[in-house]
Amino acid sequence: MDNKHISVLLEESIDNLNLKDDSVIVDCTLGYGGHSSEILKRINKGFLFAFDQDNDAILSSKERLNKIGNNYDIIKSNFVNIKEELNKRYITKVDGILYDLGVSSPQLDEGDRGFSFHQDARLDMRMDKSKDLDAYKVVNTYSYEDLVNIFYKYGEEKYASSIAKGIINSRPITTTLELVEVIKNNVPEKYKRDKHPARKIFQAIRIEVNDELNVFEKSLKDALDLIDVGGRICVITFHSLEDKICKNIFNSVSKVDDSLKHLPIIPLEYLPKFKVIKTVDPSKYELEKNSRARSAKLRIIERIGR
Repeated sequence: MDNKHISVLLEESIDNLNLKDDSVIVDCTLGYGGHSSEILKRINKGFLFAFDQDNDAILSSKERLNKIGNNYDIIKSNFVNIKEELNKRYITKVDGILYDLGVSSPQLDEGDRGFSFHQDARLDMRMDKSKDLDAYKVVNTYSYEDLVNIFYKYGEEKYASSIAKGIINSRPITTTLELVEVIKNNVPEKYKRDKHPARKIFQAIRIEVNDELNVFEKSLKDALDLIDVGGRICVITFHSLEDKICKNIFNSVSKVDDSLKHLPIIPLEYLPKFKVIKTVDPSKYELEKNSRARSAKLRIIERIGR
């Protein structure tokens, strides 16, 4: 299964972590081990902590990582718990943290997970299968107002209202392809020709089911506390809402407060403790090789002081 997934911005993210032989690194999004395996190859005397909630991904990644080394620990938990879980292991400072916020190819391609709008499956979309809220409950129990809100907010879908009405009038909706048909029946013909009309709705439902944006925002703020001086955080986002959260948080900790800019000398304690390194887009070669990289963006920040 791990061979199905092509890690996006792999070389760029690994290079920008500035790995050393003894680095302690956190991969917040283990998935099927693409980034983690490359990290492990470069930290022979260091240690890797990797987070994931998906049992299938964890089993596959263990097999992959064991071929490289045993200096790692897979933590079966949502990365929102990064600080708590690392503290349990007496880790308060690390040298690098990586987030790859894309849904892995096996999750999209495995029909029974309900992430894909191309394959028929029961509506699910849970990253962690033990959680109670799934796509079926969102689609069949949320009010019209709540559906419109998440479609606008998380999917940036301009036909949110008509799609939400269509869903309310078509309940119960059990499978992914049933939902796709409802979406298609409630958008203009031209809209269907431009892009798959279900893409944004499926994205919005997935974000709602997994509370992805709130989870990411809290986790990233905790990650900034955990990163040591000289350490870096690399974040790969796949849509504008994630990227906006990342950009705003990075800017908030890397710029001098406006109220202090008039001072001839800014006191040391008020100088930013972080520096934004750069933003990286996928290369033309990667876009040709992997269509799922088309919306990806990598942002890098470094701690420069305490």
